[in-house]
Amino acid sequence: MDIRRLILAFILPPAAVMNKEAGTIMLTGILTLWGWIPGVVAALIMINRERCAKSAEA
Repeated sequence: MDIRRLILAFILPPAAVMNKEAGTIMLTGILTLWGWIPGVVAALIMINRERCAKSAEA
């Protein structure tokens, strides 16, 4: 995983998933507004899924 995106996921979760669709960004933003931890968990899950998809592709 890219260390910069991981750090960004902990500081500002919606910014860590900016390369995704608008719905994904909004979902992460809403979860962050409900509480910081749900936003961080959602961002980390989305970053991990992207990493798994790239490794399965290669």
